[in-house]
Amino acid sequence: MLEHLIFFLLLVAAFGLFAWQVRKIRANILVGRDRDMSGHAAERFKKTLLVAFGQQKMFKRLTPAFLHLVVYVGFLVINVEVLEIVIDGLFGTHRFLSLLGPVYNALMATNEILGALVIIAVAAFWWRRNRRQPVRRLSGVELRAWPKLDANIILYIEVILMAALFTMNTADLKLHQLRGQDLPGVFPISSLLTGIFPANESLLHVLERVGWWSHIVGIFLFLNYLPSSKHFHIIISFPNVWYSRLIPQGQFSNVESITHEVKAMMDPSYVVPPPPTAPDGSAVAPTTFGAKDVEDLPWTNLMNAYSCTECGRCTSVCPANLTGKLLSPRKIIMDTRDRLEEKYNSPLIFRPNVYGPEAKHEPVTDLANATLLRGKVTPEELWACTTCNACVESCPVNINPLESIIEMRRFLVLEESAAPNSLNVMFSNIENNGAPWAFSPSDRFNWADDLFAAEKSAASSAAPEVSPR
Repeated sequence: MLEHLIFFLLLVAAFGLFAWQVRKIRANILVGRDRDMSGHAAERFKKTLLVAFGQQKMFKRLTPAFLHLVVYVGFLVINVEVLEIVIDGLFGTHRFLSLLGPVYNALMATNEILGALVIIAVAAFWWRRNRRQPVRRLSGVELRAWPKLDANIILYIEVILMAALFTMNTADLKLHQLRGQDLPGVFPISSLLTGIFPANESLLHVLERVGWWSHIVGIFLFLNYLPSSKHFHIIISFPNVWYSRLIPQGQFSNVESITHEVKAMMDPSYVVPPPPTAPDGSAVAPTTFGAKDVEDLPWTNLMNAYSCTECGRCTSVCPANLTGKLLSPRKIIMDTRDRLEEKYNSPLIFRPNVYGPEAKHEPVTDLANATLLRGKVTPEELWACTTCNACVESCPVNINPLESIIEMRRFLVLEESAAPNSLNVMFSNIENNGAPWAFSPSDRFNWADDLFAAEKSAASSAAPEVSPR
């Protein structure tokens, strides 16, 4: 009875603490500008099924895709055994789901095979990240210190959880064998390990309990570690894909107030809608053009920040980054997440990515004047972007770094007039000449006259001479 009570208290504490962290993350996301993402349920469901559940974009690189698929499927299927452990812990049963009969045998066999494959995949990931010559997308200033350690911590946790699971199953299987009993289920991996376990019933019972408690407590700890980790994407990537944009990638959004001004100039009869008002009838302060800080970005962009897997596929295909420029789309997204937690709620149990001894940024004390733009992201990074959409197309969870880049560039241009000189020249030409080029509109077709004259001259010189009679 005491054991069941302890388990119940741990269960409530684990999910309560996780819910507390998730609520703070949700509050952080909702500080962004409102954006209506309702409708198109069928299209969104299809996209979520293919991209989030089906891992569609992962298979652009087969080796990591296969390894990730093993870990992903193993995570999903092994949760069946986690459900059984929770039921057993609450009600004092043993192998409760064995009432499923042959289905249970298939589930346990699948769990064990996937558990072994997960260990192999994790070892491959660890070697690939730490011992192999680092591939481009696993390097970068944004992956130093905590992000690199975080990735390894997750790999170690997965191995520990699988080891605890096999300890529990193997000890339980051998204990039943010594007693001449049949253990419900089929355990192809644990049956190979029984030979290395002692033939002592008391010790086997202790090992089975150690494995059982280590596995479930490890999962509770892992659950509450997720919000501190990039691996929170295993939860939030699904809503992130659901709310991803359905319009053509790269299509720029219009600034509503500017749109009204242009329509009024084009059509004198156009009636500009009145400015929005607060519920109490007072005027609402006008919003800035573009984004200077995280609250100026749409809430979907802030959800992007928490969905980032830090895989670097965006940066590895970025032509600006490939040519040695400062821009890294992954860094833009990671900086957005760090700035959110720096300025608003801190939902994490610990925050070494912001305040640790090897933090990417020094702790910010003047929060009133610190911003995402220039505080973490420099204009040089933003202007290096070619808006080619390679980063958007490559992201396995439909993150859109380009939109955040464009919004910050829009702020630089419309609020600070801080565009590069080459762009300012183009803006002046458009304003004065109606085109990006530095000549009068009346001379716009001079090239056609010159071309016509050249073709006429060439035709005349090529005509055969007619000798007089």
